[in-house]
Amino acid sequence: MAILGNLISRSLRIRKKFTFKLGTPRQYQLQVLRRLLGKAKDTQFGQHYKFQEILNSPNITVQYRSTIPVHNYNKMHAEWWHKCLEGQANVSWPEKIKYFALSSGTSESASKHIPVTRDMLKNVKKVGVKQLYSMANFNIPPKSFTKGILMLGGTTALYEKGDYYEGDMSGIQAKNIPRWFRRFYKPGGNISRKPNWEQRIKLIVRKAKQWDVGTVCGVPAWVQIVLAEIIKYHGVKNIHEIWPNLAVYIHGGVSFEPYRDSFQKLLGKPINFIETYMASEGSFGFQARPGVRGIKLVLNTGIFYEFIPFNEENFTADGEVKPNPKAYMIHEVVEDVEYAVMLSTCAGAWRYLIGDVVKFTSVKEHEIVIVGRTKQFLSLCGEHMSIDNMNKAIDMVQKKMGITIREFTVAGFPYDGLFAHRWYIGTDDVNVDSNRVREIIDQTLSEVNDDYAVERTSALKELFVEVLPNEVFIDYMRAKGKEGAMNKFPRVMKGDKLKDWEQFLSVKSV
Repeated sequence: MAILGNLISRSLRIRKKFTFKLGTPRQYQLQVLRRLLGKAKDTQFGQHYKFQEILNSPNITVQYRSTIPVHNYNKMHAEWWHKCLEGQANVSWPEKIKYFALSSGTSESASKHIPVTRDMLKNVKKVGVKQLYSMANFNIPPKSFTKGILMLGGTTALYEKGDYYEGDMSGIQAKNIPRWFRRFYKPGGNISRKPNWEQRIKLIVRKAKQWDVGTVCGVPAWVQIVLAEIIKYHGVKNIHEIWPNLAVYIHGGVSFEPYRDSFQKLLGKPINFIETYMASEGSFGFQARPGVRGIKLVLNTGIFYEFIPFNEENFTADGEVKPNPKAYMIHEVVEDVEYAVMLSTCAGAWRYLIGDVVKFTSVKEHEIVIVGRTKQFLSLCGEHMSIDNMNKAIDMVQKKMGITIREFTVAGFPYDGLFAHRWYIGTDDVNVDSNRVREIIDQTLSEVNDDYAVERTSALKELFVEVLPNEVFIDYMRAKGKEGAMNKFPRVMKGDKLKDWEQFLSVKSV
């Protein structure tokens, strides 16, 4: 196995030395768009929007944008995807959909059904291979390539619904993983098929010593919980006493920065932290350069990207897109501007707003950071507070106060004729001074967000901080049926969700 690890590591390094002829980002994306339109031109969607005429147009992108309206999930489902669930074939992609990924439901619909096609599964595999090649850029010991890969996703059990199966995207991927990968895959089929998150975790914790894990994948909040439980159960000081060859943690879904310091406490030695960008709608990219904050988008594997500036011109205060928003291709974007991501994919999504808001850290390398969600910005009075701002404030609280914050959420509300924010902070540290937390949050936000600083002198009258045990956040997710795996606690609470959260807290305190 050591020889195999050296061979893999050496082959990746050798491949890195070769120079491959590359197209420009614009060329890649135009090629993808033409292939998508060509393959789907005879579907119901393609016939309705006359894809062949778009393909024949002298300016394909202009014609495409002027012909196809912007869709969110609700619109795509109501007009097209419901037909796929009813068993119709060739609706928005030329096949009968066999799999539907159930989203975590942090926004819009509580239970989204996202079509997963054969071409999309191929896309996910291609992006995975490209990420493997990029590992040559990181300082990963050769033997780590022969060790187990612990994937803490949702249950891999899929539920048969007549003509199709539905379940977590990680379950659909697991059902379609190559045979050669199964020897590395942990916790293995028997455990990963358990539908109950707590049951899966208990089995993982008990069996941890039987595995030699080199890579861990998953959402930071839940991976932290699992690693801490393993350390506690086996009576060791850190996870490297159980898995000495652990060298890579692949994470995504939320910003890792608020978790970084507390995560380091679980380790016995440094490891590589590598960010990926995946969703139920596909696999979009990964961190390709160590020490660089940015996810490199993959531009030639079946996804056509458009970027809508996330501003008052294109979006309402509630994060709803306005009619006919201005959209840009990959070669038209600029750095440090917030964009909502819009996709056309080989799963039959067309000009589809995924809900993420990003900034380009490098246009040349087409690298992005995710700074928020279209529905999870907080701007009651013009403060334009993004999740990225919130993460920086929480990170500063942890550093200055020496505490560990595992979860948090923020709500805005009218207050004394003006407005206020209330922060709910989840920590298991005792005797936390909520006033000091408030001061650090307020100061940090004023430094990183000019709009916030201005509004704190006028319309944003007050900040409140409520410190809660971290178990409260876990109990809420459990009560909503969203415990574990790929589920993320919403960073901003609004409307009915805020009422539900407040009701949960009031009952909890009785």
